[in-house]
Amino acid sequence: MVLARAALDALDAVTAHLPEGGETREGQRAMAAAVADAIESGRHLLVQAGTGTGKSLAYLVPAVLSGKRVVVATATKALQDQLATKDLPFLSAHIGEHRREPLRWAVLKGRSNYVCRQRLAEMGRTAAKGAQLGFDGLADAARPDELLRIQAWAAVTDSGDRAELDFEPATRTWAAVSVGVRECPGATRCPNGESCFTEKARRKAADADIIVVNQHLFALDLVLDGVILPEHDVVVIDEAHQTEDTVAAAAGTELTAGRFDALARVCGAILDDPALLDAAEEAGHHLADAAAAHIGTRLVDGLAGDLAAAVNAARDRAERLMHALRGVPDAGPGDVAARKLRAVQTATALVADIDTLLFLRDTDVAWVEGRADFPVIRVAPVDVAPTLSSALWSKKTAVLTSATLPANLADRLGLDSSFTFDELDVGSPFDYQRQALLYCAVDLPDPRAAGYREALHIELEQLVVAAGGRTLALFTSWRAMHDAVEHLRPRLPWPVLAQGDLPKTALVDAFRADPHTSLFATMSFWQGVDIPGETLSLVTIDRLPFPRPDDPLLQARRELAGASAFRDIDLPRAATLLAQGAGRLIRNAHDRGVVAVLDPRLAKNKSYRWEIVRSLPPMRRTRHRAEAIAFLRELRDATD
Repeated sequence: MVLARAALDALDAVTAHLPEGGETREGQRAMAAAVADAIESGRHLLVQAGTGTGKSLAYLVPAVLSGKRVVVATATKALQDQLATKDLPFLSAHIGEHRREPLRWAVLKGRSNYVCRQRLAEMGRTAAKGAQLGFDGLADAARPDELLRIQAWAAVTDSGDRAELDFEPATRTWAAVSVGVRECPGATRCPNGESCFTEKARRKAADADIIVVNQHLFALDLVLDGVILPEHDVVVIDEAHQTEDTVAAAAGTELTAGRFDALARVCGAILDDPALLDAAEEAGHHLADAAAAHIGTRLVDGLAGDLAAAVNAARDRAERLMHALRGVPDAGPGDVAARKLRAVQTATALVADIDTLLFLRDTDVAWVEGRADFPVIRVAPVDVAPTLSSALWSKKTAVLTSATLPANLADRLGLDSSFTFDELDVGSPFDYQRQALLYCAVDLPDPRAAGYREALHIELEQLVVAAGGRTLALFTSWRAMHDAVEHLRPRLPWPVLAQGDLPKTALVDAFRADPHTSLFATMSFWQGVDIPGETLSLVTIDRLPFPRPDDPLLQARRELAGASAFRDIDLPRAATLLAQGAGRLIRNAHDRGVVAVLDPRLAKNKSYRWEIVRSLPPMRRTRHRAEAIAFLRELRDATD
């Protein structure tokens, strides 16, 4: 097709300016052509593009040549930053004659990421240093020093984006100066609507060719029928293996004590009734106390006992606030109308979410999670296919991509025979047979058997010593990670960093700075972590990452799947996550190392082992510890 030919010519011109000097990546070219064809034909596309493909340019080049407005939805802030500060500027600088008009792009975040000028204008009173600073009349709503710093910053910032602050404000401080989608009355009904930072960001996005958002914001736009994002023709969903869970979260609701505190705060800006406000906060805390007894529990039969009573009482308090708000004249002085509208919207949204819990649909699942001091009641749809069918597949062209896509992703997301779509796997340019070795520790006990933990620690120590540190040890639970750290720290001659020792970015930087360091981490490090070079030559994985059997949402999905639940739900998730974890090892053409799966089921379980192995990069494979250790020692000796 015409766009595909133009995209490939432009891709060649752009990649010629890359540091590697225009090295041809056949997978990248195949993906770019397929994306161009999808955009031109209106057919959806699912494309698996292994590490090193250069998938960002593969979808960006045809996107910017298409003449259509394209939304790129990413799973991580790191990828958003890469697109906005690296890939798109590079593309703009080098696409040259292949695009006539200057390339315009924008990053759009959720409303609560921007400081609200109206909330700042409603600041109750300011005192000298050391005195309390109230907000909407609530003296304890936020830290006074932080509020003052945000006020000063808001007067000079161009974007109002929280990410530009030179400090991290407390949660309550930022909540006092920002609004969510439930609270905002909209630009036309807000006294500061014309100067609103969020509206400014949305206007910039409306003028852009490429709009970069996170997956949650995109999913929320789908659920809310397109009220958040500007009109667009095409969406590219990167890290699409997370889409099912992201859409479920956006389409669901959550109830916490904090929402009642927020309701009392926003109503306190318009109502002078301390008893009523205190009653709302108290109802939220009673709800949390009742929910705490059900943490980790799926509410299969709906609400009962103390929890039912607490939820109904909480709804009654929210209703009373709504009734009181109706008595406030709309034509009050100053910005009373805006304050009232925001309070009404907040109360209405809360009551609606409570009703979702009280009148649970057969297609939803409810459960309680979190900590005893901060329980969260969640409701989510079991199946997101209907939402995606009506809000996405039938309305826009979608390109879904990731380094690893579950084999049944199309079915899970509702892409069936009523829609036209293509699937493609472009592989990876890396020579995995030469660069990497997959070792399965077949001599270890089954992870569910007695003695596994002790055997795991012995095996892990031998591997780390052979590698000379240089290890990213991934665990499926915090407990397993802490046990391994406690056992190995005193036995290894090199530093062992653990998740939680430092913030994530600082932890990765510290690991990268010392080649002999090892980093032990849990699930959040299985993906989105990029550590190329000699710092990392060994990735260990303690066990196959099958999801927890008691996960409430997955329980409901298993029930829906019936007899095929393991193969439809558990196995694709485990295979995808294992591939993501293994993918931390080879990040460029020069990396070499070992992926060690310390779970013998990968080699011994005949019913599913090959489905999991086939999801991994095509590394050489071994069952022999001696072979893995010899390879690691060879790499260690070559770098020391």
